[in-house]
Amino acid sequence: MAREKNALRGHFIQAYVPGVEAATEEWLELAKYISSISDDTSEETEDTAFYDSDGTPETSVISVAGAYSVEGQYDPTDAAQELIANMKYKIGEGRKVHHKIVSATGVKQWVGRATVTAIVAGSGDASAYETFSCNIRFDSIPTESVVVEIP
Repeated sequence: MAREKNALRGHFIQAYVPGVEAATEEWLELAKYISSISDDTSEETEDTAFYDSDGTPETSVISVAGAYSVEGQYDPTDAAQELIANMKYKIGEGRKVHHKIVSATGVKQWVGRATVTAIVAGSGDASAYETFSCNIRFDSIPTESVVVEIP
């Protein structure tokens, strides 16, 4: 089985407009000066024992919230970082984006509306570069599809 580097996995965002689907050509890649993107997906489970078994509780996953923590250095000239930085003092739908993840192999992608939280765009020691970080959490299970390349 081949191993793939994390840097080959793509994370893209675009501005969210209520009621408007994500545009196929307007994605901004979260990559420049980004040093780490961690999977922070959370799952809610429920344990229930049934009489048709031996009474041992069975775990059911009842919700999945896909989320990613992004960390790196802040570059206000990078369009993806600036889109997120401009959300810092917004609430509600002002924190929404379309989020697309493309697998490291480039074969699958996941797309959905997401909420951006914990935004940091410029912070740190005086001698260090400004930091950038945020959390991007899908609002529902994203749509999975096969990446189609146009020849």
